[in-house]
This record gives sequence, C-alpha cells and structure tokens, in this order.
Amino acid sequence: MTTIASASDLSMPSTTKDCSSSKRLRVAFAGTPEFAAVSLEALISQQEALNIDIVAVYTQPDRKAGRGQKLSASAVKQVALAHDIAVEQPLTFKKSSSEGLIARETLRSYQPDVMIVAAYGLILPIGVLTTPTYGCLNIHASLLPRWRGAAPIHRALLAGDSETGITIMQMDKGLDTGDMLYKVSAPIEADDTAASLHDKMAELGATAIITVLQDLPHYQAQAVPQDDSQANYAEKLVKTEGEINWTQSATEIERQIRGLTPWPGAYSFLAGQRVKILASLPVNPSQQTNQPAGTVISVGRKAILVACGHDSNIDNGVEKPQASTLAITQLQFAGGKPMTAEQICHGNQLNDGDQFTADSK
Repeated sequence: MTTIASASDLSMPSTTKDCSSSKRLRVAFAGTPEFAAVSLEALISQQEALNIDIVAVYTQPDRKAGRGQKLSASAVKQVALAHDIAVEQPLTFKKSSSEGLIARETLRSYQPDVMIVAAYGLILPIGVLTTPTYGCLNIHASLLPRWRGAAPIHRALLAGDSETGITIMQMDKGLDTGDMLYKVSAPIEADDTAASLHDKMAELGATAIITVLQDLPHYQAQAVPQDDSQANYAEKLVKTEGEINWTQSATEIERQIRGLTPWPGAYSFLAGQRVKILASLPVNPSQQTNQPAGTVISVGRKAILVACGHDSNIDNGVEKPQASTLAITQLQFAGGKPMTAEQICHGNQLNDGDQFTADSK
C-alpha cells in the first residue's frame, strides 16, 4: 500500500539516489511573498548538495506599497536578484493572449526539469504544469486535503485545529487537488498567531521541499491521491472578518484574534470608535459571568475582562451552556499606539461597565 511520509518523519528512504552521479536538475521557482522566499533561500543554499540549478524565478509584478505608494519588488524577487538569478514577472500564462503565449515560450526556453511553486498568486494552466519534465510541485501550508485554498494558516487557527503542516503536492488543474508526495505536521500552540504560524510553516516548507528534491523520482512514485470527500476550503480573508461578535463564545473570539493577527486584525467599537483587539489570554473555563455580551467586567493590570457569549460546559455528561469571558491583554484605540492592559488600567480610556459593540452605530 502506498503511503506518505509520517507526520514527523524527515528521514530519507533507503532508495535515495546518488545525485552526484546524475545530471543537475534544472529548477524554475515560482512564488511571491516571504513564505515563498524562505524556501527559495533554502534551495539556493542547497544547490550543490541537491545537484540542482535554479535557472529562473517567477514572481508577481512589482506592486505599489507603503505610504509613498512606490513600486516594490516581492520578497522572492529580492532574493533572486541578490543571487543573480533570472527573474520573470508575467501578468498571465493564458494562451488566449499574446503575453501569455510569450510567457509560455519563455518558460520552455529555460528547459526546466521541475518547477517549485509556493504562494505564487498566479494560476498556472495545464500547458504550464506540463512544461517541466517532472511537472510542478506546490509547497502548501496545510495537511491536505484539509484547507485547500488561499488562507490555510488562518483557517486552521480560526477552526481551532490542534495541528497543521506542509504538503508537497504534484500540481494539477484543480485548486490544490493534486497527488500528495510528502506531508509533515506541526502542532498549533495555544499562543500561536497567524504571524507566528506563518513563520513556522515557511521554515517547515523549506525543509520539506529539500527532502523531496533529494529523491524526487521516489516521492513521485509513492504519490498518494487526495480523498476529495475529506476536503474543505480555506477561503481568502476579507477585512470584515475581523469584526468581533461578542455573542460568540470567548473561545471563538480568542481564535479570531490569533487567526487574524496581523491582518486583517480583530476589532470592535467603543462609543462609536474602532478599537483593535491585539491579544488576549487563553480562555479560562472557570471564569463565568451574567453580564451582557461585550460588557467590560473589569479593567485590570494583567487583563481586561470582557463578557462574551456561551461556551459549552460538560457537567456530569450533560452540556450546560455558560456565559464566557475573554481576558484582553493588548488593544489599540483609534489614532493611538498599541497599549497593554496595565497601560490602559493607569489611564481613563476604558472603565468597568463600558460596552463593546459590533458596529459603530
């Protein structure tokens, strides 16, 4: 029976080939943000050990960024330029456009044996996926088939998953539906945010793709199809997901804060003014209240206690809903800087009995 590498197994199989006796693998790399740049840096540093040549890097066109709205190169482009690697930035690969046809021909001219793709942000048509000899491999930040799609790290946190990981996948025409070559998992810690988990997955992704490239034919021969019946989708984030509904349980809101840090960020309203909720403590099931949802119960030096909706509580096998509380440790008022609970406690911007609301009305 064909299997994928176990969740924590980073060892190589006994069938590992001697890369030094074979021709160097020509690698094209496609990615855009920092998540992808970490893998590119790792591959560049391991070119000799892996017996590969990175012949071209594909990334999104430069975008305007910052207050000055100046054109800014992607993290991947910056890495490529620093190592004198050719950079391509096509707008499309669609064969219905002249630019897409040129982009395809340019890719063919590099004669890639394999293309490594990580958070590229551009759809690769089947004609592109089949151009490299060994096809295109995707570094995906989830344990497929769970969390296919654009925001797997955030969705894992929002859902309260206990673990996530990296899947190296053979790309096909579907959305993260290709056969799985290698999977490695990592626990999601109680204090993980989307930012911290992103960094962990970026490093894990770099390790995983290096592992696969050490013996690509072996991993492709052992590829496992995904079980589509177990698939779910990590929809792209939108800003409005940051708005806190205080009638939800403290557990759900605490996940929302961590899962949306740093973007789009969790927020609420106080006297019509937006307040960013930056951090909170893990939920304490023993802290209950009969205050209305959104009420500031107490402003303390260690935390600001706010009433939330009901969490499930099992008592002698019977589920008993209880009003939960959230302990906020850091927030930011409109126009101000991030403040700790202690700083807020010494000020007068927040008082016991104040009411957070779901909108500015």
